[in-house]
Amino acid sequence: MTAPVHPKAASTPTTPRVQPDAAAPALRLVRVATPQPPLQDDRPPLRLVLPGVAVPRPPHRPGPRPRLVGPARREDEFGPAWTLRADLPDAGVAGRRVVTLALEVLAGRRPVGQLQALTSPGVFAAVAGGRRPRWCVEGTAPLLVGPLHVCEPVDGVAEISAVARRGGRAHAVAARLEGIDGRWRCTALQIG
Repeated sequence: MTAPVHPKAASTPTTPRVQPDAAAPALRLVRVATPQPPLQDDRPPLRLVLPGVAVPRPPHRPGPRPRLVGPARREDEFGPAWTLRADLPDAGVAGRRVVTLALEVLAGRRPVGQLQALTSPGVFAAVAGGRRPRWCVEGTAPLLVGPLHVCEPVDGVAEISAVARRGGRAHAVAARLEGIDGRWRCTALQIG
């Protein structure tokens, strides 16, 4: 008795197995070196400094700022100077101003240049060239900013959060202010 044959298996032709020819040379793997740069570059990083353009700082500085002990060095006199909390104005007033101006710029009711003095170059570029949230652009209802919550995790740094309302809908707004050159400057801005 023979086993039943599947109809699909019966219609497919089988290919005969080819035996390796004894006269054919064996395959071998040849590694070819490609000209590529080394994996780790030992040269110092290239820094491009343009006149009139501030060098961006890292977005987060954990822990307290280091204090200089002894006489100040000449190279410490150039660039942005960190400012302690005692030398800065009220963080709540500055935070409300930054948040309100940013929302009005995104709504198209204020020129973006008015935000430049209050923000870092990275935040200003993101607001000026980024896409605007739809809820900011559409509609004619006024933008209302609720009470601000201010948290100061480090001396000279303030984190601001608020709720913006427009047309009955609520949206979260958060900003990080850092004391630079005697005033608050927004270094991070998140609008939901």
